[in-house]
Amino acid sequence: MVCWAAVVLLVAWAGVRVGGLDYGPLVQLLAFTPYVAAGAFGVAVVALLLRRRAAGIVALLAGAVLVSLVAPRAIPDSDRGEGGGPRIRVLTVNVLGGAADPAEIIALVDAQDVDVLALQEHTPLLDAALTAGGIGGRLPYQQTNPEEGTSGSGIYSRHPLRDGGTHRYPSPSSVAPYLGHSASYATVAVPGAQPLLAESVHPMAPWSPLVSDDWRTDLTALTPATPDGPVRMLLGDFNATLDHSPLLGLLATGYRDAAAVDGSGLTGTWGPYAGAIVPPVTLDHVLVDHRVRVESVEVFGVGGSDHRAVLAVLTLPAL
Repeated sequence: MVCWAAVVLLVAWAGVRVGGLDYGPLVQLLAFTPYVAAGAFGVAVVALLLRRRAAGIVALLAGAVLVSLVAPRAIPDSDRGEGGGPRIRVLTVNVLGGAADPAEIIALVDAQDVDVLALQEHTPLLDAALTAGGIGGRLPYQQTNPEEGTSGSGIYSRHPLRDGGTHRYPSPSSVAPYLGHSASYATVAVPGAQPLLAESVHPMAPWSPLVSDDWRTDLTALTPATPDGPVRMLLGDFNATLDHSPLLGLLATGYRDAAAVDGSGLTGTWGPYAGAIVPPVTLDHVLVDHRVRVESVEVFGVGGSDHRAVLAVLTLPAL
């Protein structure tokens, strides 16, 4: 009975993942799909050792389905995109309501020679600290919307920005009403490259099953790709992994996840949180379309934040 209970759970998990049935409490659970995929084979081995052959075979089949969905993120893609123009280095950091260490952010910008920095949960206090630390001398062009709490955002750039602004996600919650997270956006004018529309992304977190509909509303409001139009880049804390159907729907419009292209798509970017025993999950992403070539992706810890920074090295399409 124990073996079959574990097997039924695996089959149900695979069904939810394949069917895109991430609603209510299943939203949070699906973030841990890579761990379940790995554990499925452990269940199969135990079942077979206990001579529960049927249970073992079903566990192997469920595990094979889950692994087929997860494994490609750990395999570098032979098609990294077109590129052909200048190379840029972009960094995204969720700064945990402004608690991240500004000196570490600036040091990371310097050490990694960052061209575009996107911040989520940006606050006036952190904005002032970054200014005092000399961020303007490194990334002088800025489109920021620092706010108290977790709703602020910002883009800092080495290259000129134009057509910038801020919009706010819907998040119509009756459970915990608030204005919604903001998203700063601007067109980055990199010499010799086609204009790049960049947006610092931070939809609502599915912190409770009661707000899973709001989470879905925010994710479906993200700007779709325009693979035959302007070159777009979304980077930030998506509060979703590549096992969540709204993010998969966004990718289907023409985006590619840079970490998955690089083969580092299973590197955790969030967790553990507040000392809780929670295995890391991949919530922070850089999305670009096929015209942008992905050279590499790295993840770095930042003091004061529960998220890790994601650095993507990209080659843009030439003018």
